[in-house]
Amino acid sequence: MMVAADPMLAIEVEADGVHWPEARLSEARQWRGLFRLQTASAHSARAIRRASGSGMDAVLVSSVFPSKSPSASAPLNRTRFRMLARQATLPVYGLGGIASHNAGQISGCAGISGVSNFASLSGAD
Repeated sequence: MMVAADPMLAIEVEADGVHWPEARLSEARQWRGLFRLQTASAHSARAIRRASGSGMDAVLVSSVFPSKSPSASAPLNRTRFRMLARQATLPVYGLGGIASHNAGQISGCAGISGVSNFASLSGAD
Protein backbone atom coordinates (compact mmCIF):
# COMPACT_ATOMS: atom_id res chain seq x y z
CA MET A 1 0.00 0.00 0.00
CA MET A 2 1.17 3.51 -0.83
CA VAL A 3 0.10 6.76 0.82
CA ALA A 4 0.07 10.00 -1.11
CA ALA A 5 2.23 12.83 0.26
CA ASP A 6 1.82 12.01 3.95
CA PRO A 7 4.80 10.12 5.36
CA MET A 8 3.54 10.28 8.95
CA LEU A 9 0.30 8.59 7.92
CA ALA A 10 2.32 6.05 5.92
CA ILE A 11 4.27 5.18 9.07
CA GLU A 12 1.09 5.03 11.16
CA VAL A 13 -0.68 2.60 8.81
CA GLU A 14 2.53 0.68 8.05
CA ALA A 15 2.33 1.47 4.35
CA ASP A 16 4.98 0.24 1.95
CA GLY A 17 5.77 3.76 0.86
CA VAL A 18 4.85 7.28 -0.13
CA HIS A 19 3.94 8.79 -3.47
CA TRP A 20 5.04 12.42 -3.82
CA PRO A 21 3.56 15.10 -6.07
CA GLU A 22 6.17 16.69 -8.31
CA ALA A 23 5.83 20.01 -6.44
CA ARG A 24 6.73 18.38 -3.11
CA LEU A 25 9.65 16.26 -4.27
CA SER A 26 12.15 18.17 -2.15
CA GLU A 27 10.37 16.90 1.00
CA ALA A 28 10.93 13.30 -0.02
CA ARG A 29 14.69 13.44 0.57
CA GLN A 30 14.34 13.56 4.34
CA TRP A 31 12.32 10.32 4.25
CA ARG A 32 14.79 8.41 2.11
CA GLY A 33 15.45 4.93 3.47
CA LEU A 34 12.43 4.86 5.80
CA PHE A 35 10.09 3.18 3.32
CA ARG A 36 10.37 0.23 0.99
CA LEU A 37 9.18 2.38 -1.89
CA GLN A 38 8.94 6.05 -2.78
CA THR A 39 7.49 7.27 -6.06
CA ALA A 40 6.91 10.71 -7.52
CA SER A 41 4.76 12.34 -10.14
CA ALA A 42 6.58 13.77 -13.14
CA HIS A 43 5.41 15.73 -16.15
CA SER A 44 8.68 16.36 -17.98
CA ALA A 45 12.20 15.02 -18.56
CA ARG A 46 13.51 17.52 -16.02
CA ALA A 47 11.06 16.28 -13.38
CA ILE A 48 12.09 12.68 -14.05
CA ARG A 49 15.76 13.62 -13.54
CA ARG A 50 14.88 15.42 -10.28
CA ALA A 51 13.00 12.36 -9.04
CA SER A 52 15.93 10.13 -9.88
CA GLY A 53 18.35 12.48 -8.11
CA SER A 54 16.07 12.55 -5.08
CA GLY A 55 16.27 8.80 -4.65
CA MET A 56 12.82 7.89 -5.90
CA ASP A 57 12.26 4.27 -6.80
CA ALA A 58 9.95 5.08 -9.74
CA VAL A 59 7.98 7.89 -11.37
CA LEU A 60 4.41 8.13 -12.60
CA VAL A 61 4.49 10.26 -15.74
CA SER A 62 1.29 11.95 -16.81
CA SER A 63 -0.78 12.64 -18.65
CA VAL A 64 -0.05 10.18 -21.39
CA PHE A 65 -3.38 10.53 -23.19
CA PRO A 66 -6.27 13.00 -22.78
CA SER A 67 -7.87 12.49 -19.38
CA LYS A 68 -11.02 13.68 -17.64
CA SER A 69 -9.21 13.91 -14.31
CA PRO A 70 -9.36 17.42 -12.82
CA SER A 71 -5.63 17.22 -12.07
CA ALA A 72 -4.63 16.04 -15.56
CA SER A 73 -2.03 18.02 -17.45
CA ALA A 74 -1.92 18.39 -21.22
CA PRO A 75 -1.37 14.96 -22.79
CA LEU A 76 2.19 14.06 -23.74
CA ASN A 77 1.10 11.62 -26.48
CA ARG A 78 2.53 8.15 -26.90
CA THR A 79 5.67 9.17 -28.79
CA ARG A 80 6.82 11.72 -26.21
CA PHE A 81 5.95 9.41 -23.33
CA ARG A 82 7.91 6.50 -24.83
CA MET A 83 10.91 8.77 -25.39
CA LEU A 84 10.80 9.93 -21.74
CA ALA A 85 10.54 6.33 -20.52
CA ARG A 86 13.52 5.21 -22.64
CA GLN A 87 15.71 8.08 -21.39
CA ALA A 88 14.83 7.66 -17.72
CA THR A 89 17.23 6.09 -15.25
CA LEU A 90 14.44 4.76 -13.05
CA PRO A 91 11.23 2.84 -13.77
CA VAL A 92 8.51 4.91 -15.47
CA TYR A 93 4.80 4.19 -15.14
CA GLY A 94 2.31 5.84 -17.46
CA LEU A 95 -0.75 7.59 -16.03
CA GLY A 96 -3.59 9.56 -17.51
CA GLY A 97 -6.15 8.54 -20.09
CA ILE A 98 -4.79 5.01 -20.35
CA ALA A 99 -7.43 2.38 -21.10
CA SER A 100 -7.57 -1.12 -22.52
CA HIS A 101 -7.79 0.21 -26.08
CA ASN A 102 -4.59 2.32 -25.92
CA ALA A 103 -2.39 0.74 -23.23
CA GLY A 104 -0.46 -1.27 -25.81
CA GLN A 105 0.64 1.95 -27.51
CA ILE A 106 3.05 2.73 -24.66
CA SER A 107 4.78 -0.62 -24.30
CA GLY A 108 8.33 -0.52 -23.06
CA CYS A 109 7.66 1.34 -19.83
CA ALA A 110 7.69 -0.27 -16.38
CA GLY A 111 3.90 -0.32 -16.21
CA ILE A 112 0.70 1.64 -16.31
CA SER A 113 -1.50 3.25 -13.70
CA GLY A 114 -5.13 4.16 -13.85
CA VAL A 115 -8.12 5.09 -11.82
CA SER A 116 -11.25 4.65 -13.87
CA ASN A 117 -10.53 3.28 -17.34
CA PHE A 118 -9.87 -0.32 -16.31
CA ALA A 119 -13.13 -1.05 -14.49
CA SER A 120 -14.43 -3.14 -17.38
CA LEU A 121 -11.35 -5.38 -17.19
CA SER A 122 -12.16 -6.44 -13.65
CA GLY A 123 -15.77 -7.31 -14.43
CA ALA A 124 -17.14 -4.18 -12.74
CA ASP A 125 -19.60 -1.95 -14.55
